[in-house]
Amino acid sequence: MIIIGEKINGSIPAVADAIARRDSEFIKERARIQAEAGASFIDCCASVPEAEEVETLHWMINCIQSVTDVPISVDSPSADVLVEAYKFCNKPGLFNSVSGEGDKIDKIFPIMAANPGWEVIALLSDDTGIPKSAADRLKVFDKIMAKAKEYGISPNRLHIDPLVEMLCTSENGIETNTEVISTVREKYPTIHITAAVSNISFNLPVRKMINFGFTVLAMNCGLDSAILDPTNRDLLGLIYATEALLGLDDYCMEYISAYREGLFGPVKK
Repeated sequence: MIIIGEKINGSIPAVADAIARRDSEFIKERARIQAEAGASFIDCCASVPEAEEVETLHWMINCIQSVTDVPISVDSPSADVLVEAYKFCNKPGLFNSVSGEGDKIDKIFPIMAANPGWEVIALLSDDTGIPKSAADRLKVFDKIMAKAKEYGISPNRLHIDPLVEMLCTSENGIETNTEVISTVREKYPTIHITAAVSNISFNLPVRKMINFGFTVLAMNCGLDSAILDPTNRDLLGLIYATEALLGLDDYCMEYISAYREGLFGPVKK
């Protein structure tokens, strides 16, 4: 599983406060603990007005890179911001994100074509918003893949986000997501499929139970990437266990190694 650490995001009140005060030690500590927990990428989202975003991301990226060399997921809803902010990264990372909306793809894919190490999260939304049906989301997917082919970007550089919505307000959300994930995986075996796992449980009690159940369900359909808290030891253990049970971990070696490294299980004193 590709883990995109979600703990440095300005939409989190404590992070927003640290950004406002330019508390570099707070940002560094969040980067360090996610790196130690085995994050594949560390997401960096400012959640400030766009006029301040590039400068703020520059400061945040510098904080992260001062304590770890884990690649950064540069996170902004603005393609114009991403075009500037990715330049601050010391090594290729992840653009978060593009979609079928506007000209986002035509701004980011040329950069990826010129910088082969970079990957991207692609949301299955377009100018009409988030399509309600699986069929309509897959139409957006097909358009994104046509663009990827046009720019010479291989499927394994894409992380397709089917857009997980709240379970308690979505009539067919689970059915839609499982159909999209399964279809995308069948069409492109090497592509990555990602999700903001915790979106599923908003406004529900004991959210972690819903998150755990959805993670197993989605992985069984083909999810191999996720935006989550890598310091959540129970969730991380569940992911390693699910990979083993799905036959994705020969002889359970990854599961055993992660346990021995202390990534999940009882905290070793």
